[in-house]
Amino acid sequence: MFGFGQMFPEMGRSFNQTYRCYSVTMLGERDDVERGGKIIMPPSALDQLTRLHIQYPMLFKLTNKKKNRETHCGVLEFVADEGRIYIPYWMMTNLLLTEGDLIQVENVSLKVATFARFQPQSVDFLDITNPKAVLENMLRSFACLSTDDVISIKYNERNYDLLVLETKPDRAVSIIECDMNVDFAPPVGYKEPEFQKKTQGDEEMASAEVDHMDTDASFKVFSGAGNRLDGKKKGTEPAPLEGHSVAPKRGIPDYGYKKGTIKFIRTARQVNNESAEEEKSFEAFSGAGQSLRKKGRR
Repeated sequence: MFGFGQMFPEMGRSFNQTYRCYSVTMLGERDDVERGGKIIMPPSALDQLTRLHIQYPMLFKLTNKKKNRETHCGVLEFVADEGRIYIPYWMMTNLLLTEGDLIQVENVSLKVATFARFQPQSVDFLDITNPKAVLENMLRSFACLSTDDVISIKYNERNYDLLVLETKPDRAVSIIECDMNVDFAPPVGYKEPEFQKKTQGDEEMASAEVDHMDTDASFKVFSGAGNRLDGKKKGTEPAPLEGHSVAPKRGIPDYGYKKGTIKFIRTARQVNNESAEEEKSFEAFSGAGQSLRKKGRR
């Protein structure tokens, strides 16, 4: 009798192949690949992967054995030429690869990410208003993250490099459909603003300047006089009319106010006695009239 493994010899095996590695620019303008963390593989790789009992989503470990460098990625398409794979340029930089170098590709199963810490490689990253929202949007093009990798994201036609300082629960994690907390370390070259403390000498200089201003009688701050729009001198108030209450000054509450009552406060200008006497001496139509026809003439 044949066992289950003899009937399906591909079951239980892993995918492990070696390809020639090229940057995505060899395919033309493929910004969707250059901005993310996924590669393009040949159709034969898809045929072999479908025959194997592997876990989805497909995740791979890329290893440069000559330089002892490795990283992890996902796959976007299976349209590459046979014997070749195309990867983003930032990934080639991490692996210390040049065009046409050999790279080992092996399928792996990674844990789901719970935390990741990034360090921007330039202080220009601080110009972004909401960096966490921008990073969350850009990481949708990635399938996994590896500690010590320098990933590249593009925002507002500018490229920003981020070093992956830490990932949890493992050094390489999957970020597909996960709830991951993100933190940032200070960018490379960032310096905290320095606040100089006042020394005893600075305090003595400040007090000397104040003393000099006090002794200088020729200079007085706000020494001018103010004028009212109504022409009256400052501090004069209109006299109240007889039988009317005195209007309280602005800013002083009315302590005699009773709840449920309304007071209408009226003020009047002071009447000049000379103008009152002139009004009394004035009589309407007090002049002498004249006739156009002379008297006694017929």
